[in-house]
Order: sequence, then C-alpha cells, then structure tokens
Amino acid sequence: MADAVKTTTIVDGDRTAVIYCSNTSDGTGEAAVTKVDVSELASNQDGTSCSGVTLQKVIFSTVGMGVKILWDATTDVIALELPADYSDTLDYSDISGLPNNAASGGKTGDIQFTTVGHTSGDTYSVVVYCLKQF
Repeated sequence: MADAVKTTTIVDGDRTAVIYCSNTSDGTGEAAVTKVDVSELASNQDGTSCSGVTLQKVIFSTVGMGVKILWDATTDVIALELPADYSDTLDYSDISGLPNNAASGGKTGDIQFTTVGHTSGDTYSVVVYCLKQF
C-alpha cells in the first residue's frame, strides 16, 4: 500500500500558480516527490514556458508528521521545513517570495515534498502560492 496523496492545481495563470497538496500516510511516507512541476505549468501570453517559481505563501496544517519543501536539483535544497502537529500561514510576498537557491547543476525549478516522522494515519494539507518565472 502507499500513502493517499493528492495534488491539485487551483490556479495556473500568467504569473501565479496555486497548488493544493494533501497526504494521509499509511506509514510509507514521501521522499522528494514532485508537487510543482514547472514544465507542466501554463506558458505566459507570449508562449514562453515557465522555468521556475518563487514561493510567495504557504498555508499548511500537519498532524503527526512534518514536511520538508525542497527545491529540486542534483542535490536538493530545503526551501522550508514544516513542523509536525502545527498549522500556520507563511507569507513571503512582502519580500518578493523565497527564491530557488539550489545550485545551477541539475536545477529543475520544481518543488518537491519529503515527509518527516510519518506513521500510519498522519496527515498534511499544504497550499503553495507561487510566482512563476519565465
């Protein structure tokens, strides 16, 4: 069996993307699972493909497990770590968002999640607001 996971794109506009992610764990957990795939986000009006995102805001609730939000690269880089048994809104829009600071080698622009301390029945709900880059 595997964790029951769902990733839903709520908004995919010219400049912004909003993605809702949820997980109910069976104890398996997730390891560097892509949640925001920039190659699948809509292009802008002139047809330029999205090459990356900055994290503008993250709304989350975790029960029993934490979540590492990673910038995907040859060596993944932690963007944020969401603690277990906690709910919050992290808003970085006043500082133009959190930029992807992964090294250029193997940097994809994608965002991945890894669960931490997961056991059967643990859950998370995360909404990620992104500013698209072209």
